[in-house]
Amino acid sequence: MSESTERGALTEAVYYILLSLFTPLHGYGIMQNIRELSGGRVALGAGTLYGAINTMLEKGWIKPVTGGLDARKKEYGITDEGKRAVYAEIARLEELIKNGKEIVKGDVK
Repeated sequence: MSESTERGALTEAVYYILLSLFTPLHGYGIMQNIRELSGGRVALGAGTLYGAINTMLEKGWIKPVTGGLDARKKEYGITDEGKRAVYAEIARLEELIKNGKEIVKGDVK
């Protein structure tokens, strides 16, 4: 993955995973939350989810959380660095929307 907090865009999967982890969750909970947040449009498979989790752990965007509700399932939470990545992505997306609206103005059908 080529996500960067400096100029790169987050993938939709990474963005939704990070949003999901503002409240610590285990893998299956993350998948359920993403499906709910996206109105069923985004459904991550386990391979995609755990590949992204490993990358985000390496980047320091998320961390394992101890003392979750179910000790048998590993839970993850977002770090301050992960939050910065989300805030940067929100700003990037807002800029895209602003620029798009300025260009198309009344041409929306």
